[in-house]
Amino acid sequence: MKHHSSLWLILQRMRTPFLVIILTYTISIIGLLLIDGMDNEGKPYHLTIFDAFYFISYTATTIGFGETPFAFTYPQRIWVSMSIFFTVTGWFYSIGTLIALLQNKLFLEEFERAKFARKVAYLKEKYIIFLGYNTITSEIIKKANEYGLRAVVVEKEEQKRDHLLLENFTPPVFCLNADAYNPEALELAGIKSPYCRAIVSLFENDALNLRIALTSKVLNPTITMAIKSTTKNQTENLLDVGVQIIENPFEIIANQIHMAINTPHVLRLARWIYGICNLYDPLLTLPRGKYLVCGYGRMGKSLLEVLQHDGIEIVFAEIDQQKIHHFPVDDQHMIYIGDGDDKEMLKSLGIEQCVAIIAGTNDDTTNLSILSTAKKLHPKIITIARENELEDFSIFESSNIDTIFIPAKVLINKTVNAILNPALDLFIKNITNLGEERVIALTKHLINIDSHPLLFTLKIDEAQAPMLSQNIHALTLKLSLLKTSLKNRTFDNNLIPLMRLRNKVVEMLPDWESSLEKNDLFLFAGDANAQDHLEYIANNFYEFHYAYYGEEKSYFNKFWAKKRI
Repeated sequence: MKHHSSLWLILQRMRTPFLVIILTYTISIIGLLLIDGMDNEGKPYHLTIFDAFYFISYTATTIGFGETPFAFTYPQRIWVSMSIFFTVTGWFYSIGTLIALLQNKLFLEEFERAKFARKVAYLKEKYIIFLGYNTITSEIIKKANEYGLRAVVVEKEEQKRDHLLLENFTPPVFCLNADAYNPEALELAGIKSPYCRAIVSLFENDALNLRIALTSKVLNPTITMAIKSTTKNQTENLLDVGVQIIENPFEIIANQIHMAINTPHVLRLARWIYGICNLYDPLLTLPRGKYLVCGYGRMGKSLLEVLQHDGIEIVFAEIDQQKIHHFPVDDQHMIYIGDGDDKEMLKSLGIEQCVAIIAGTNDDTTNLSILSTAKKLHPKIITIARENELEDFSIFESSNIDTIFIPAKVLINKTVNAILNPALDLFIKNITNLGEERVIALTKHLINIDSHPLLFTLKIDEAQAPMLSQNIHALTLKLSLLKTSLKNRTFDNNLIPLMRLRNKVVEMLPDWESSLEKNDLFLFAGDANAQDHLEYIANNFYEFHYAYYGEEKSYFNKFWAKKRI
């Protein structure tokens, strides 16, 4: 890797000017050394090399202190006159070349790269590398900052880099002007650094995302990667590469529609985990019946698979005739070519018999127009929209649309949970295993604890739970120990164990009487008091002793116990 490209460019571009200055100085100095001078007593005198160099230096730079050490003779003055012309010219040429170099785009880029490399090399905090900058990565960076994680961005487009600069993030975000798939750029961004926690690539181009995943895996085989996928084939390719976090927003949206039809309580709990809604919000429910979907693209393909699996009657409207060739051959009778916001087209698709219409094109204006037309033809129809741009949120909210799905927000929530809260992401993946009835009971329990319960994790190890880790073999420790109130041991705190991860096996809603084992990872829900007490029991010798034995442990007893040992 060329860490000193900017220095090399300076040396290369300034080589000729340096030679010109050296040559003009040398000729001028030699002339002064050879020409006889005269001292104050009229005796012949020859300048020393230092005197000649000193005089030419301030003469060539037009400073002109005067003749030294004695007044010059006429031959010396004639030579100095000629020297002035070619030494000053040499300086002007050199300065002009230097100014041109400082304005050179390549030099400025190399200089910025060198500065960026130094900043990343000196970064001794955990950080995430973001490939590409947009509104989605901007929101993820803000969330990462809340968790104490820094951000490093690789972005080629100058306009997006300017937007990043205007965001004025605190702490500052380091940005590199380079192609995201360039291995050298990834190395400069610190992909091999032990402080690099993950790399995020959410480009719309699946081929580019796959290329980045392959390059990242070669540079750092253990790096955690969060890569966007929009097709099943891409997802399989990323799995083959070894990508840990694969984010397909359209599959997630289709799965949420599936849950809205079949398990709305599970959906509400999942959306609460994502931070999209509250536990007491009305259920997002969708009826069974005929669905009209406008747009057979990446989202349409995911919807087709899910709705067909649910036995839902579905019909598609697609304006691009080429996409009909990508539609399953056995189901091509369900897709019609035409404009989704055309009244006659919607009537021909039987909109009066449809229970819901999904506007899922990649153009927000088109989606709004489709749903507006559909409402006029069928006022009671349920409207579902795909919102592509976060900036259009207020427009969609004021359009009286029943349900809005935003792929950008899905990506933000998925990335934040997968990287910053992996336990939450794992819980959401397994939440359907609970079933609707258990989720209803769990939701009631959560609301009884608090209108906004806290979610937190605990791993049974020396770092997070030293007291539990040290006593786990000597004592029989049960999960119920962690809900003990430190104010009164006979009472329990408002705490719910949502999930346990043991040896890569997930157990949902573990039993309070189950035993604790080293390296168990728990996800809890509770209030602030329960979280505080749990952390005290896990970390504090005296609080652990009280919770387990039911008696206070003084420092005096602990001191003499150590002395006896």
